[in-house]
Amino acid sequence: MRKLVLTICALMLAACQGAYYEAAEQVGYHKRDILVDRVEDSRDAQQDAEEQFQSALEQLTELTNFDGGDLEDMYEAMEEEYESSREAADEVTARIDAVEHVAEALFAEWQEEIGQYSNARFKADSQAKLRETRRRYDAMIVAMRKSEAKMEPVLSALNDNVLYLKHNLNAKAVAALQVEFQSIERDIEALIAEMRKAIASSNAFIESMQ
Repeated sequence: MRKLVLTICALMLAACQGAYYEAAEQVGYHKRDILVDRVEDSRDAQQDAEEQFQSALEQLTELTNFDGGDLEDMYEAMEEEYESSREAADEVTARIDAVEHVAEALFAEWQEEIGQYSNARFKADSQAKLRETRRRYDAMIVAMRKSEAKMEPVLSALNDNVLYLKHNLNAKAVAALQVEFQSIERDIEALIAEMRKAIASSNAFIESMQ
């Protein structure tokens, strides 16, 4: 039943997106333009997420260096950083999904229109441009998904820390978090490195489409 509901939702979304593309093209806003705009949105979401995960790392660093004060306040701050990081990650995923949807629609339309050429030279030239655009797009989407995949383990580790602290608001709990800190720090730094690669790949793709 759940699979059926998800399938129906996906079909409805595709129909809505299709109607959106048609309406946009009627006012001169083509799939190519939509793709560039969505890649820009995805890049911006990655940049926001990079800043948010960096903020979470800084808060975790402050927590592990805790030396007196109100531990409840530290917990609440860490919980807020986790929730903000989760929201930032969800936004990245939504933006990448939107990029993929319009890209597949664009490439399908492009391939179909290539078959309408009667001029062999134009046809070959368009086919070559499609292949090159697809190649650059594939490299970009791989970079995006690679950075996205690194977010979930970091979020899971942050959540573990928040939950552990929630039920153990004492110095012993902070000491336990200190043991795990270096591993989380490495994971966040690796995530940020992948995000920067994805952002650079997005910028290169945007430039190639202009």
